[in-house]
Amino acid sequence: MKFAPDGYAFMFGTFAVAVLLAFWCRWTLVLTLPVLAIVVYFFRDPERTPEGPGWISPADGKVIEIFETEHPYTGKALKIGVFMNVFSVHVNRMPSSGTIEYLEYAPGKKWFANADKASLENERMYVGYRDEHGPVLLVQIAGLVARRIVCRLRKGDSLERAQRFGMIKFGSKVDVYLPLTAKVTVKLGDQVYAGQTVIAEPNS
Repeated sequence: MKFAPDGYAFMFGTFAVAVLLAFWCRWTLVLTLPVLAIVVYFFRDPERTPEGPGWISPADGKVIEIFETEHPYTGKALKIGVFMNVFSVHVNRMPSSGTIEYLEYAPGKKWFANADKASLENERMYVGYRDEHGPVLLVQIAGLVARRIVCRLRKGDSLERAQRFGMIKFGSKVDVYLPLTAKVTVKLGDQVYAGQTVIAEPNS
């Protein structure tokens, strides 16, 4: 099993605490080992293969929003929101291949990520890129317990479909803005997987 590099400090720190406490009292392992297992599980990063052509989900989780909206980068667009719970893989991936054109960080609050106002008021990172069908926007949104949004991108970077670009530590939601011509292949309540589940296809 592969793990997200951003989790190494958490995993090694938890392991070190477990070892030190075990020297003091071996029975502390009853508490520390389950905590270590949870931390390791949270930062897992399995390999994924896209299920077919089209835009793939940028995050693991449940589809909680599908509607038309707009943003200065994309103009009018089709928004699909994916909510990640604590059991989801939290590594984020590119829905399609493209070149990064727009990056903007917005500090904000810590509402529940599945709340309607989270997309506008929570801490978030905007990632805009252009693929063969036009501009696409990703929004990493921190939730109630999320501690940090990780985005490793710079303007001008060219990434491949399903390539990893960041994660949200202990958090929470990713929105994707697609061209209005996109044909949605998921519905509200569907479970989707980053780098694997096709969420929309271009209309031919």
